[in-house]
This record gives sequence, C-alpha cells and structure tokens, in this order.
Amino acid sequence: MGACHGPRLVEFHKTPTHLQFNKYVLTGYRPISSAQECLRSLFYVHNELGNIYTHGIPFFLFLVLLPLSIPWGEVDSVWICVVHYLACLSPTVGSVLYHLFMNHVGGEGVYDNLLSLDMFGVCLVNTLGALPIIHITLLCYPGVRQLALLIYILLSAYGIYCATTARTNVLRLRAFAWQGVFRLGLFLFRMFGRGVGSPRSLRLFFTMDALAVLGGVVNIVQVPERLSPGLFDNWGNSHQIMHVMVVCSIVYLHWGTLEDLDWIKSFECPLE
Repeated sequence: MGACHGPRLVEFHKTPTHLQFNKYVLTGYRPISSAQECLRSLFYVHNELGNIYTHGIPFFLFLVLLPLSIPWGEVDSVWICVVHYLACLSPTVGSVLYHLFMNHVGGEGVYDNLLSLDMFGVCLVNTLGALPIIHITLLCYPGVRQLALLIYILLSAYGIYCATTARTNVLRLRAFAWQGVFRLGLFLFRMFGRGVGSPRSLRLFFTMDALAVLGGVVNIVQVPERLSPGLFDNWGNSHQIMHVMVVCSIVYLHWGTLEDLDWIKSFECPLE
C-alpha cells in the first residue's frame, strides 16, 4: 500500500454497526484500522476525507491568524480574549480527531469516546463563545452580569451532559437549545432593553447562530445525499455542508466579538 493509494474501501453494509449512521452514503468507507493506518488516510480519498479537511484546515488557519486580530493588550478583561480564542478553536479539534480515528480498531468504545470529544468541542464554542457576549451586554449591571454568567455556565454544563450522552443527531442539536434561547434573550435585551454592545455586532451574532442552526438541520435531514444516494459519498454530503456552515459561524462569532471589543474601549456606563 503506497502513501497515495489507500486500502480497499468498503460499502455501507460491510461496515460495523456503529459506523452506519448515514444510509445514503453507500461507498468509500475505510476498513477498521490501527492509529497509524488512520493517519495514513489523510493522503487518499475516502468518504471522511472531506470531513477531516473542512475542519482541519480552518483549525490551523484559526490557530495562526486569529491571535493576530485579537486586541490582547487593548481591553481591561484579558480573559475575554483568551476564552474567545479557545472558543473558536475548540469545535475543530474534536471534529478532526473524531473523523480521523472513528474507524479505529478499538471499536465502538473508542468511537463513542471520540464522538463525545467532538460534541464537547461543539459545547465549548457555545459556552466560551457566549461569555464575552454576556459580559459586554450586561457591562453596566455587575450583579446581574455575574448571575447571568453563572446561569449560562450551569445551562452549558447541562447541555454538555445531554450532547455527549445523546444517541441521535436530533437529540444532540436539541442539547444546545437552552443556550440558544439564553443568547436570544441577550440579543433582545440589547435591541429593546438597556443592554450594551456594538450596534454592528448584533447582525453578526444573529448570522452566527442562524448558520449553526441551519448546519445542524442540514445534518439531520441528510440532504443532498438523501435525494441521490451514492452521488455524494465522498464530496458534498450533508455533514460536510454542516462543517462549512460551522466554520462560517465561528468566523461571524469572531467578527462580532471584535466589534464588541473595539466598541468597549471607548464606552463608559452612564451614571445613575
């Protein structure tokens, strides 16, 4: 087996049960492999290659480029910059490891652990990514802000438990519902209440959440492969589309947070 020529790929019905999660992807499955063989699969075409690279490439781009745009020394609360950076990186790390090693010889036990790691990364971007938004929105209400941060962290802990123990894509998406409702409440408080933040960041945050939800729905309905089973086995299937939407969602989170961080430098809460 050469570096560019992988092992004989298998069809859906010949894969282990725990890998049969999309019946519309008919071919291109890697055989059960050792860790080294999983790593070699980075260099030949199979039906997980697109999933690996649609998050692997953004991970390295975020790792190198995001620190160059984050105003580390220009804000009083440096923790905001740190948690934002970690939030942007977290979903791509778990995803790459999950898709790269999901066919590991360790079987269903290893697969379940990798899936939990993948979902944990998604939970982290929902959790860490919202903390700067909460902090800035409630900037003029220190007591309420601390309570809101605590409530959101508790909701996130519950969401992590639900997401990492869920057995279906629908339940995994539902695990993030309360976090989404909480963020929507913050956005409405900015729009119609006395919450603060950059006027331009709201549109970016709404786009961020819309892309994330739409990506999750696409993954659940398994379109376009449902419409033409076998045609999108290697490229263009619903999970890859979701990956692209998740990356775009992270970019909008980053843009929105940068807007808020730039805005906060010149803002002072009004005196009561």
